[in-house]
Amino acid sequence: MALQEGDFIRLRYTGRAGENIFDTTDEESAKEEGIYNPRAEYGPVTVRLGSHHVIIGLEDELIGKEVGAEGQVDIPPEKAFGPHEEDGMKSVPTSQFREKPKRGTRIEVEGREGVVIDVIGKRAVVDFNHPLAGQTLTYSYSILEKVEDPIEQIKGLIKLFSGRTDIGISIADGVAELTLPPAITYDRRWMVWRGTLVREIFENYPDVNDVVMKETISRPATPEAAPEIEETEESEE
Repeated sequence: MALQEGDFIRLRYTGRAGENIFDTTDEESAKEEGIYNPRAEYGPVTVRLGSHHVIIGLEDELIGKEVGAEGQVDIPPEKAFGPHEEDGMKSVPTSQFREKPKRGTRIEVEGREGVVIDVIGKRAVVDFNHPLAGQTLTYSYSILEKVEDPIEQIKGLIKLFSGRTDIGISIADGVAELTLPPAITYDRRWMVWRGTLVREIFENYPDVNDVVMKETISRPATPEAAPEIEETEESEE
């Protein structure tokens, strides 16, 4: 049966800009390309079609395909990261930088991330466009399976948004309960994306009325006391 919006699928893909891989679910390909992130979870991802979990051009390609389909698609800028716009180029005083800026430096100004493309006198020219803006991208993909189980779907969303695979999930009586590992509040990516996760749970599962996040911290084990050593008097010679 052809896939449609609302379906969850497990997907393997690799995205290229020209000959260079910029995104992939394959660990070996990431290592070969020099973009490997040791903190990332590689392997197939679970996405919901119609929710823009992948770029629009790839999502359009997947809708209507069958499970098991493999292919390659060229995606124009307007369905990828948009055109490269002149309005995205700004001149910024070098006094706003902690260190002297140079070409290629990635910076954040007023909450926007950009890259320095030139330094002229006391001003730096910063490009705030997405690094892949204006480029036609090529994606190869494999649709591995359709994901029907709501718990597996939510696990997939958690991995997609936060990269975590250590969160337990149960759904009962209108409550989706997430069992969180200790110290997860120190995970910045989780804290940024958990609101999006909750919103998508409510949007996709109308029977869920509450999302409960439970973090349990157990008392540390008491160290065992060292055995006492009886002192004995040394015999006199």
